[in-house]
Amino acid sequence: MGLVADDIGPVLAREQFLRGGTVEDAVRSPILNSWQRSRALGLSPEGCELPYTQDLDLDGRLVRAAAPVMSRLQAMFDGRSMNISLADARGAVLQRRFGEASMVRHLAAIQSVPGFVFAEKYGGTNGIGLALAERQLVNIYGAEHFAERSQANACVAIPVRDLLSGRIEGVLCFGYPYTDADTALDVVIRRAADAIERRLLGQSSARERALLKAYLDARRRAPADGSPVNGQLSELAASGLDWRDQMILKEKAGELLASAQRAAVEVVLPGDRRVTLLSRPVTSASGVEGLAVEAVIPSRHQRLAVSPEAGAPPGLLAQQTLTDVATLPGHPPGHVPGRAAPTAHRPGTPAASGAPAASGVPGGAGPGPPADGGTTSGLVLVGEPGVGKYAVAARRRLELLAEASTRIGTTLDVGRTALELAEMAVPRLADYVTIDLPAAVLRGDEPADPLKDLHRTVVHGIRDDCPFYPAGERVDLKPTTPQLRCLTSGETILEPDLRAAPGWISQHPVRAQRLLAHGVHSLIAVPLLARGIVLGIASFYRAQDPAPFGDDDRSLAQELATRAAICIDNARRYTREHSMVLALQHSLLPQGFPEQSAVEVAHRYMPAESGVGGDWFDVIPLSGTRVALVVGDVVGHGLHAAATMGRLRTAARTFAELDLAPDEVLTHLDNLVGRLDREECGEDPSNGNTGIIGATCLYVIYDPTTQQCTMARAGHPPPALVRPDGTVTFPELPAGPPLGLGGLPFESAGFLLPEGSQLVLYTDGLIEDRHRDFDVALEQLRRALSHPNRPPEDTCREVVQSVVPEHPADDIALLVARTHTLDPHRIAVWDLPADPALVSSVRAAVTARLTEWGLEEIAFTTELLLSELVTNAVRYGTGPIQVRLLYDRALTCEVADTSSTAPHLRHAATTDEGGRGLFLVAQLSQCWGTRYTAEGKVIWAECALEVPGGKSFAAGAFLDGLGGLDGLDDIPAI
Repeated sequence: MGLVADDIGPVLAREQFLRGGTVEDAVRSPILNSWQRSRALGLSPEGCELPYTQDLDLDGRLVRAAAPVMSRLQAMFDGRSMNISLADARGAVLQRRFGEASMVRHLAAIQSVPGFVFAEKYGGTNGIGLALAERQLVNIYGAEHFAERSQANACVAIPVRDLLSGRIEGVLCFGYPYTDADTALDVVIRRAADAIERRLLGQSSARERALLKAYLDARRRAPADGSPVNGQLSELAASGLDWRDQMILKEKAGELLASAQRAAVEVVLPGDRRVTLLSRPVTSASGVEGLAVEAVIPSRHQRLAVSPEAGAPPGLLAQQTLTDVATLPGHPPGHVPGRAAPTAHRPGTPAASGAPAASGVPGGAGPGPPADGGTTSGLVLVGEPGVGKYAVAARRRLELLAEASTRIGTTLDVGRTALELAEMAVPRLADYVTIDLPAAVLRGDEPADPLKDLHRTVVHGIRDDCPFYPAGERVDLKPTTPQLRCLTSGETILEPDLRAAPGWISQHPVRAQRLLAHGVHSLIAVPLLARGIVLGIASFYRAQDPAPFGDDDRSLAQELATRAAICIDNARRYTREHSMVLALQHSLLPQGFPEQSAVEVAHRYMPAESGVGGDWFDVIPLSGTRVALVVGDVVGHGLHAAATMGRLRTAARTFAELDLAPDEVLTHLDNLVGRLDREECGEDPSNGNTGIIGATCLYVIYDPTTQQCTMARAGHPPPALVRPDGTVTFPELPAGPPLGLGGLPFESAGFLLPEGSQLVLYTDGLIEDRHRDFDVALEQLRRALSHPNRPPEDTCREVVQSVVPEHPADDIALLVARTHTLDPHRIAVWDLPADPALVSSVRAAVTARLTEWGLEEIAFTTELLLSELVTNAVRYGTGPIQVRLLYDRALTCEVADTSSTAPHLRHAATTDEGGRGLFLVAQLSQCWGTRYTAEGKVIWAECALEVPGGKSFAAGAFLDGLGGLDGLDDIPAI
């Protein structure tokens, strides 16, 4: 980190900064932040006058703790140009030591005389001021100082904390020539600060040890009518107090110690056992005032022994076993439980243990165990009230973190997880919390640049009228703000006093003044970091408590934010994967339905909150103006279910193209699911892979020419049939097993549907809900559907509003189809015997009907198609023969016979006399095919209603080229 003497980089950067230039890439973040704050405070590099104060505690705890350390440092740097200074929490220098004694004669007063205040708001960027602002070890080299007078110097400074409270008590700083920069000084100053902090802690320990001795001395002088009670750790189990009981007593004793009052409190332990805690004032020989907390237990032979906790810092809680500290007397016979036992009063010392209980406990009596059983008392805690306060605060912080581990991250929703962080922090840590996340994180992606495109995601606090940026608004932060500084550095930023935080105020001065007017005065900005990814910023504000945030608060906020960041990142990754699966599923679902006239449809798909499932639906046009409606549900959720759904939907469309009956389609799907299951499980069924498990399906075919509806289901709920008058029924269909079981048959059922009826197909997520009875859901569905003459879209909307659960646990697919009927005048049927001589009459009748329908342009093509189809039926089929024309969106030509022989398209050689008939049909029609019926088969072909210019001529030329081919020679002339 050190710089060579001739390195002019910082000098040029400083000059450029003072001219208003951009130097973000040339200056370390803490230095640049300090420069920006200094300029915002109106400081001048040539000025930076430091105030002088005589209000110094030159004999305080910090100076006493640091004195031997300072002497040791002075000896270590003997003969070197080293200025060792100790400042208090204000930045006022308390003491200076010099490696070379003669230095003091050559230094200015501000560098040699205690009393000058080096806070950043007075001196700009300097070691003491920046260590207080950054609250960590800092290094400043030459031109990185804001003031001109310090350009030739370098320094390293570190805060000194009270280990009990976490407060910064002062700053230790080394000043030296710029040319003597050495990174080893960081190690030295850290060790020196640690030594001072340990000595501060030792002072607290000594005070508490003195309090403990005063307590024990008073107890020893107390009159005792009974035998001494020797508490032994080995007898703890026999006393009935296990470790849980001890923890409860310690917590309650800590609260008594923090209250700094005499009191008698009854504590209820598990099992309805009761122990009385008594707090008594204690004063040591040196005048240290504190409290001792005893426990009174209700058995003549039980003893209270509270063993020290491993790793507890000395003085935090002076917990001792009775064996370790003293032998305490039992209470005399007739002693009222809960009342303090009489003890001797030492002259000049407040009643150590014989003082009456606090007011509010009459006569010192308090709740306690029955008097007839005798009591035994034992020491739980002794200490100063301030120490007890810190102990209680530490315990509450641990409780908050423990609770946060269960309450943050209850869902996999990014916004909800961020809100849970805010709810945990308010009001126990902060009064207001705001959380800003990049838009990419809200979408589930990794932010390319977390400094940009921030959106206010959460605003939560004790009041709703505090003028923060509202949730949902984009937030553009300036580089000087604590929030952006914490993102840039990746470290938590503490602003104890927002009134003296120009970087925060400069973001929006008017809004900042309004926030200050609402009492907001302290801020902690924490970057949300998880797995090396910066996810956003959490800002904690304090308003009601007049005390500013401290380092303990900063550590707690950072710990909360770290835990929340992991949960937010999990939610973000889940959101990304969920979006990918949802996109896959939507791509596998119908993007639009083909044009058809049989039914008018509307649909909805609603994914479950827990994840994408395998529900699907489809509308498939069939030959003869018929339509197939399909709804299915693959068991499970996630990518596997979505992919399986896509395979089954594709397979269902394929089987539908074969014009199979509903029960036959389900049989083929059942076989397919069984094969997929076996592929998933592999040859070894013990590998733990259960495969697809199964699926359900409902397959419906509706024929608008006959109004006949045929359906079959495989473990799926039956559809709802809504008659034109609004009557709703759920037809009794043969249930059929779920797909994948194999070996069990499926059955079809038929219904006659009047025009205007509605078929409502759905998956079980619509009516199955653990918070609602099945019959109740079915009745809700019935009421939602019982409206006559309502468009399918309105029906879908009503079902979603009335029947869909508020938080669906399963996917829901809904398909509503209102039936139409093909006008009988658009259907032409001729029944013929198997006689080739009748072909000419059929052609004539077809031509007449096409003329009646206004389809003269396609008459020639239609005659050719029917001639070939009828001739094939006469030659290869069996009578009787039926010819049917259907005039819908296309013209469908159908020829039915009683034979089950399937025609096959062939490519005839030039020398073949036959085999070109179906090739001709395929060339002249949009599509053609065969479907089987109970009586035989139907061969059909569809012709477009509009013929492009020259189509008839092209067809004639095509036929001329074929000249005298098989099939046409046998057709009588018209």
